[in-house]
This record gives sequence, structure tokens and C-alpha cells, in this order.
Amino acid sequence: MREDQAWPTVEVISTEVLLSETFDRNAITALRHSVTSCAGAAGLAGDRLDDFVVAVNELLTNAVRHGGGIGRVTMWAQDGEVVCEVSDSGRGLPAARPETVPRPTADTPGGWGLWLAEELTDTFRLTTGDAGTTVRVSSRSLRKP
Repeated sequence: MREDQAWPTVEVISTEVLLSETFDRNAITALRHSVTSCAGAAGLAGDRLDDFVVAVNELLTNAVRHGGGIGRVTMWAQDGEVVCEVSDSGRGLPAARPETVPRPTADTPGGWGLWLAEELTDTFRLTTGDAGTTVRVSSRSLRKP
């Protein structure tokens, strides 16, 4: 996808955007630090902040590794939540994802990213198709909106 290309989204994105960037594998470390700063400033703290950052990092890594090499991340605060959406331009997931995804076995070398993202956040929504995959996660802030 080109920088000026429209990236898919799960649904409308709030107008209070905290972060919006196109990224590749070289940007993941710096982007993880930006996610931490933005989510912290929006009210996530402690374990909730740590969990959110791990979840988003898994989504960033998946977008690069499995989704065509580049992605788009957008974060915003909305109604007491910090929301992050990561999109890629890959071919989509090869099979339908079950509604309840079992925990991967301990000896599984991959397949942990989406499971972790869902486990570590309050909401998880995934859309996938031939034009790519988009995952939206959110975590409630302890701070009142």
C-alpha cells in the first residue's frame, strides 16, 4: 500500500487521535515506545498499560510478518478507553477464526500474537479479507473520561 492509500478500518475512528502512522519492521521498536507514551497519557497505567503495549506490539509484528511487510496503526481515546487499530495489506487470514480461540500449546512456535492481543485487552475485533487484515483492540482507562 502507498502512504496516501486508504487503509481499511473496522468502523469509524474517533476524532481524538493520539497516534497515526504507517510502519514497517524498522519502525516497530520506536512505535512501541510511542504507543506506551500515548496510552499512558490517555490514562492507562501499571499492568493495564503493560498489557495493552504487549497486545499492540503483537499486532504490529503480525502486520509486518504476515501482512505484506507494512502496516498502519491508529490510536485514540474514546469514552474512557484507549483504542488501537492495526491494519495490513496482506492476503488476509487463510481460514475463518473461531469465535473462541483456544490458547496455543506451550510448544507451539507461533500463533500466539492474536491470542495474546485478545487476552490482554478488553475488546478485540478482527476483519480480514483479500485486501488485508485489521484488528481493533481497546482497554479501559482507570481515569474517568
